[in-house]
Amino acid sequence: MPSERVAAGVWRVPTSGRARDNAFLVAGDEGLTLVDVGWASAPGVIAAAVAELGRELRDVRRIVLTHAHPDHVQGAAEMRERTGAELAVHEADAPWLPEGRVPRGGRSGTLGAIVDLLPKAHWRPFTADRTLVDGETVDGLAVIHTPGHSPGHIVLRHLATGTLLVGDAVFHHGRTPGQGPGALAADVTTRDASLRRLPLDVTAVGFAHGRPLTGDGVATYRDWLGSKVTRTPGG
Repeated sequence: MPSERVAAGVWRVPTSGRARDNAFLVAGDEGLTLVDVGWASAPGVIAAAVAELGRELRDVRRIVLTHAHPDHVQGAAEMRERTGAELAVHEADAPWLPEGRVPRGGRSGTLGAIVDLLPKAHWRPFTADRTLVDGETVDGLAVIHTPGHSPGHIVLRHLATGTLLVGDAVFHHGRTPGQGPGALAADVTTRDASLRRLPLDVTAVGFAHGRPLTGDGVATYRDWLGSKVTRTPGG
């Protein structure tokens, strides 16, 4: 599938069939930022998307991982080699990368633990060049720490357009958004509490799994999130 423009300077790159897995390219003052990578086969797909935009791989200056799960990081080491980009992840997930797999105890359910034993769910060990913390901004992307799916899961808000890249904090496989299987999360209770950190005032939403929401479709995200959390006045 070709890349899809989500907002000005933000493109979705489907890295597997039927929009199961998505990466995002974001144009900033410092070049392109790649948000997530995908499975081992993803680098070739992303390289083709970069060329489709009239850019070169060297224009990808940064790779930001929303979290350290195999369907987001398995191709990350190769993508860094192809681009020479700086690779960043939240400080709480950084120790998982050199382990080459989600560590024991990294999932809340038995199903997740079984998945992590499979070689398909492992990756070539690597280390991050930079760690991120809540509240910092990376070339126009504001970091929002949303732990639970993993300890260091982050959501990124594109300040120039109000686009929200939610990683696995929210999925969009059906008619409305939803959360992924609890067994694949590190801590379901923390994951649920992190929904309060997601902003409602966004103009587009990009999901790591599923179709983006733009225009009037964003109301679907707002309605769903509003039904899941109770906010204080002004919150």
